[in-house]
Amino acid sequence: MTDGWDWRRPGTGPGPAGSPPFGYLPAGSPGGPAGTPSPWWSDALADPWRDPAAPAAVVVPAVPLTGAVPEPVTDPDVPGRPALRHLVLIPLVTALLAGSLGGALGYAFAVRSGGAGPVLGAGPARPPELAQRKPESLAGVAERVLPSVVTVRVAGVGGTSEGSGFIATADGHVITNDHVVAGATGRASVIFHDGSAAPASVVGQDPESDLAVIKVAKGGLPPVEFGDSDTLAVGDPVLAIGSPLSLANTVTAGIVSALDRTLRAGEPGGPTRYYAAIQTDAAVNHGNSGGPLVDGDGRVIGVNATIKSLVAEGQEAGNIGLAFAIPINQAKRITQDIIGTGKARRTVIGAQIGGAGRSAGGGVRLNSVEPSGPAAGAGLRAGDVILKLNGRPMTEPTDLIALIRKYAPGSVVTVEYRRGSSRRNTSVTLAADAK
Repeated sequence: MTDGWDWRRPGTGPGPAGSPPFGYLPAGSPGGPAGTPSPWWSDALADPWRDPAAPAAVVVPAVPLTGAVPEPVTDPDVPGRPALRHLVLIPLVTALLAGSLGGALGYAFAVRSGGAGPVLGAGPARPPELAQRKPESLAGVAERVLPSVVTVRVAGVGGTSEGSGFIATADGHVITNDHVVAGATGRASVIFHDGSAAPASVVGQDPESDLAVIKVAKGGLPPVEFGDSDTLAVGDPVLAIGSPLSLANTVTAGIVSALDRTLRAGEPGGPTRYYAAIQTDAAVNHGNSGGPLVDGDGRVIGVNATIKSLVAEGQEAGNIGLAFAIPINQAKRITQDIIGTGKARRTVIGAQIGGAGRSAGGGVRLNSVEPSGPAAGAGLRAGDVILKLNGRPMTEPTDLIALIRKYAPGSVVTVEYRRGSSRRNTSVTLAADAK
């Protein structure tokens, strides 16, 4: 099989004898004399690839020992020196792999130990033992007062009555409200700030002022620090502390909303109570009764006693930001009377009070005056209309009674009154009731 032309070694096949070998030019042909080798294949007869029958060997001519230096030969299969990019890339890849492996192992250990969640926030700016609340802060005040506040429980005919109270003396006298212990048929008990309890007994009560004193059978107790309720101003910050709705150790904050807020309260068939109260917007609910109202320095300035509510009679009342406390100066005086004598003295003016004055100026009319009483001694007569007591306007009988009860017997008060068409002023020295 051929590729279309008949090729033979020169002189061995058909063809004219003496024909020149392939690659040589005939004599007289263009390009050179006869027998001159072809310039494009001058070594044709020595080319081993020319004849398919020639051995397939390549002969490399020997390099002379002297003279030219042989060209170096490089074997591509021999490993060479690594490139610079290899020196940088390999450690980088190794570090990434190591970091990924370490992260995966750390995550696995964290999940197994329960710490899979992310860490939120920064670390503490200072050690916890140094992060104490400042004594003048609300938290610092609450921390100081809470150990002196107790929960009071008293068994009565209708069940157990529960309220609050605070320690007045180290030997166990506790101040609370009369309505907390009213109707008690058994011994009372007191639960302290730390949850411990101790039995207690009722020392004495004053229903009209709504104050009572009980005695705990335990000594070495931390009493509160008393303040001065006469120095209060509207807007002063206050804390109410107690056990509202049986939630012991509850602290609420507010301000003094009003002073000498006169109120009259009482249950059907029970005593009528009069308050010339400190009004506050601190949250006060059932169970706060008898607990302390303290100022910004942690001093007790009132006894939480009652609240206003919008619910109908017979329904459970709740806080609406109108709470009232008995001034501590009045509570201290009555407490000292009860501890000393078993009962409290009642402050009177020595006159029977009627309705409000019908004139445009208002006031409270005196129906009668006791001949030897404080009012008579100050020149007051029946029919006079008291307009102001120590500068406080009188509009209802409750106003006059509540304010008089606030003061201690022997206190001197200024009275502005109207007799006929004239206005007059006098000073009255209040006295204690003879009862």
